[in-house]
Amino acid sequence: MPWPKSMKTIRIPKGNLFASDCPTRDILDDVTSRWGSLVVVILMERSYRFSELAYLIGGVSEKMLAQTLRILEEDGFVLREVHATKPPKVEYRLTPFGQELGERISALTSFVEQNAGRVMAHRAKARQGLA
Repeated sequence: MPWPKSMKTIRIPKGNLFASDCPTRDILDDVTSRWGSLVVVILMERSYRFSELAYLIGGVSEKMLAQTLRILEEDGFVLREVHATKPPKVEYRLTPFGQELGERISALTSFVEQNAGRVMAHRAKARQGLA
């Protein structure tokens, strides 16, 4: 069943990652992107200001961080809070929906961290076979 062209459609079909025109692919790209997953995992700890996130996530440019936060906010995973101070203080935190996502991404990132040595050994072995 193809996805409707209009957002006015009342009935929304269930997602299907394997369908080329399914929006779930875009959502998956957003949350598993290089920076998206790192932002979600770090926001599991607490809320952070933009500059703190930029400092803690090594290698991310301000442009990519801003873009990632905007996308995650649009998707409903991140909340941007502006505090009425001079200068204005802006903080980012996960929504309850984002917390659900964060639990799942944290499991994946923990698995990757715990098994990085095994993966690197497999890579080295595979590359030796190619040489």
